[in-house]
Amino acid sequence: MGIIIKPIVTEKAASQEELGVYGFMVEPSANKIEIKKAIESKYSVSVDSIRTMNYAGKRKRNRRTWQLDGKTPAFKKAFVKVKEGEVIDIYGNI
Repeated sequence: MGIIIKPIVTEKAASQEELGVYGFMVEPSANKIEIKKAIESKYSVSVDSIRTMNYAGKRKRNRRTWQLDGKTPAFKKAFVKVKEGEVIDIYGNI
């Protein structure tokens, strides 16, 4: 499996696309250099900057008994800013 898991397709992420910022879910162990190389090779664009955020999994409880049922998975987001004038076509495969 690669470093890039999937693009983030939300209303907030779509509003950032006008500024050249695209969101991706990435492997939690990936660093910014690996993410930059993966984006540049997959989408053939030049990456200007990357912001990453780690999200911890949250505990989930049963509503009736309030006992612990499990946990949502942890994940990592990366917001990638490309050079001015370049575009990533996220919706091309849909």
